[in-house]
This record gives sequence, structure tokens and C-alpha cells, in this order.
Amino acid sequence: MPLNHMGLMLGKFRIARRAFQRFQAHAWARRDLLCMGLVLSAIWLGAAACSAEESQPPAPNPSPTTAGGGSVIGTVTSSDGLVYEGARVVLETEGDVDPPPMTQQTNANGAFDFSSVPAGPFKLTISSNGFLTQQVSGVLQPGGVFDARTIVLPVAAEASVVQVSAGSQAEIAQQQLNLEEQQRVLGVIPNYYVSYDPHAVPLTPRQKFQLAWRSSVDPVTWVITGAVAGMEQANNTLIGYGQGAQGYAKRFGANYANNFIGNMLSGAVLPVAFKQDPRYFYKGTGSVPSRALYAIATSVICKGDNGHWQANYSGIIGGLAAGGIANLYYPASSRSGWQVSFTNALIGTGEGAIQNLFQEFVVRHLTPRVPHYDTNSSLP
Repeated sequence: MPLNHMGLMLGKFRIARRAFQRFQAHAWARRDLLCMGLVLSAIWLGAAACSAEESQPPAPNPSPTTAGGGSVIGTVTSSDGLVYEGARVVLETEGDVDPPPMTQQTNANGAFDFSSVPAGPFKLTISSNGFLTQQVSGVLQPGGVFDARTIVLPVAAEASVVQVSAGSQAEIAQQQLNLEEQQRVLGVIPNYYVSYDPHAVPLTPRQKFQLAWRSSVDPVTWVITGAVAGMEQANNTLIGYGQGAQGYAKRFGANYANNFIGNMLSGAVLPVAFKQDPRYFYKGTGSVPSRALYAIATSVICKGDNGHWQANYSGIIGGLAAGGIANLYYPASSRSGWQVSFTNALIGTGEGAIQNLFQEFVVRHLTPRVPHYDTNSSLP
């Protein structure tokens, strides 16, 4: 989870942490034990979540392709999220009479997997007795995999035929991102890094950078950064910066740099590199304990762009890297070794678990105009 505005509210005020590091070393033991407990719990829960996912019937993997060919995969469900077994799926390559159309029936998981599909435009037709026919069109790149994702097959009285183009995935993601960029706690504090849509489309690389940039330059960011710098000056935190206007300016710059670098690394650069989604996906259903365990676990696991849960390399490595970079501009008396940077990263992970608990149980109720979504979701 990148360093965002809710993090600033719920644990990113570093004043107490730095003061404890310098003047109350004995208090670290108690705090480290608490945060270490949270981190170990999160890692255990993350491993359990990944193990649970692996125990589920596997989704179809793209089959080996012929030279220039590729695969087309997807899943067919009902309007209420139940998978359809036995739906007829026909794949046609547009403009070609050879090879003939390919036909499959969805398996027990509602999935289909066409391999050795010639590169170029194609059309999928999904049908079943008593249900409306759906069509999905797209362009398969040579040797690539086209994921049609979840295709909803409504009963005949529910809807008309829907046409979905290959380019619509990025367009849908942009529409969802535009809604997320309007989310403000109490109508003021940005809360961009949470998705309340259980069927959110993965972000493109450009959209990940857009989200990190918008979060970093929001006017509220400057206000919160200024308040934190003022509190640090009052407590004489980062004593090497001194006092007066110059000392305040240095503290303001250091705090803003921390947030900017953290946002860019954990919210854009590393998620693009590791193909991971930096957002928190609101669960909102199930028992209180199950939602709490989910929130804690997502401090060490995240959704990949492929829709599967995996270790949150982006957040963990991003936190360590941001802490190391901070040593370049902190005063010499306030720089820390790798042991402290590693400890701070563990504490940051524990704070992330607490932040996720607030997101799951509190923040939505304080965020006006959140759209109502169907909560039939694949979240654990």
C-alpha cells in the first residue's frame, strides 16, 4: 500500500517515532513487539490466503501457442456471480475463412481457454439456452494472451446483447479511476488508494503513475505536510535542521520528499515493474473477524494485474527503498543505519495493517457519495 493521505492520518506522522528513536530507546522494545506481532500475523494470514487460492480449482492457464499464435481465455458467470458450466463459446477470426471457428463449452469453473489462435482480430460469441447471447471482440497480438475476464450471461429478460471491444478494458479502468479520485474522507481528505468496486479492472502503467501523481500534488497534501513540519519544529525533531524559517523549510521539504518518493515507488514504479495493483480492495461482506483478517493480510499481499493474490513486493521493497533514500537528505545526526531502516519498514507494515482495518470498518462511512456496488466479489 503506497504512502497516501489516510496513511498520514492513521500513522504516517513520524514525530513520535523519531522522538522515540532518539530520546526514549527503551520504548522501542514495546512498540517493536506490537508491530512485529502485527507483521507476523499479516505474513501468516497472507500465506494462508495465497494457500487458499492455490487450493481452489485452477483457472485455465494459457496453453502453449504456435508461432505467431496466442490464447484467448475468460470466465462466464450469471448476473449474481455464479459460474456457468456448459455455456457454448465460439471463437471466430474476423476476415478469414480458414481456419474454421473454434468451439468450446465452459468447464466446471465457468472458464474457457482457446489456444493456438491466429494473431489478429477475433470475435467471441457466448450463448446458452434461456440466456442472452453475448459477444466480445478484440485483437490478439502475436504470441500473446487475451483475457476476456468475466463475461456475464444474463437471462433473456435481464438485458440486451453487449458488445465489448479490446480497448474498453483501459477505458473502464479510467472510468473507475476517475470515481476513485473523487473519494474524500469527510469530503476533504483524499482517499484515492481504495477501490470499493469488487470487479475493478486492473490499472494500466500510465494510470498507476496518474494515481500516484494526483495523490502527491493534491492541495491537502501540502496542508498536511506543513502541519507535520510545524509539529516537528515544535518538538525540535531532526535537530540538525535547526530552528527558524530555514529549519521549517527543511523539515517541510524532507516530509514532502518522503511522501512523494513513497507514493511514486510503492504506488507507481514498483507496481508497474512487478505488475501489481497498489490499491486496497474493500471487502465489505462476511463476518467481522473474516473482514479483519482480510484487512491485516492485505498489508503483505496484494492483487496482481492478473487478478491473483501475491506477495506485496511493491509495498515492502518500496518502503525499504524510501527509507534508504531519506538518509540522503536527512541531517547527519538523524541518519539511520540499515537496522533502523529495516525496523522502520516493519513498523510501516504494521501501520499499514492498522490503516487497512480503518479502511475496512470506518473510512467508507466517512466518505460521501461512494457509489453502491454489487458486493458479489471474488475477494477472500
